[in-house]
Amino acid sequence: MSSTSSRPRTRKAPAERAAEIVAAATAIAREQGPSALTLRAVAERAGVASGLVAHYQPSMDDLVARVYADLVDEEVRDVEGVVGAVADPGARLGALIDTLMDGEREELTVVWVEGWAMARRNDALARAVRAQMERWQTLVESIIEDGCRAGAFSTTEPGEVAWQLIGMIDGLNAQSLSRGTDTTRFAARTARAAEALVGAAPGSVPIPT
Repeated sequence: MSSTSSRPRTRKAPAERAAEIVAAATAIAREQGPSALTLRAVAERAGVASGLVAHYQPSMDDLVARVYADLVDEEVRDVEGVVGAVADPGARLGALIDTLMDGEREELTVVWVEGWAMARRNDALARAVRAQMERWQTLVESIIEDGCRAGAFSTTEPGEVAWQLIGMIDGLNAQSLSRGTDTTRFAARTARAAEALVGAAPGSVPIPT
């Protein structure tokens, strides 16, 4: 008599399965950008059926927004740690520019660029993009305000200057991504432009070497 045996199937807890699906989607977005997030792609990465992904994530728009917010939140926290370790306002601004233009955040640049484009057709993502942009605004504006209080900066428009500086950095990173060039060579120039924008003495916004 012959017998057959089958491998026992392990049923995972809903919370564990849901976390695995989000982790799979996050890995795809980090590697390929949020535009690569499809039901099939997430299912293949998670090793489950597409129907199971749809069960735990019935709205792909919401999943894209969740993954985008998580990735950008991770980046903001990392940069907050970098600038928070520096006391001098000028050096803090220099550290911000350096870490955002050091060429090590290309994956996140793709997330940002694709997120902006996709947000036009995804309301949940649009809300996530605006929320994260406001976090960047708050971070940069707080550095500039600290510099003004310390007498290192003299601008009377820290909010507008923060917005312009973020736009400069984002634009250069996006252009470098499209051109396939190294954005680090623009860090020193951006620091000099930042000095003019915040009203700081020349050389007071150093780029770490």
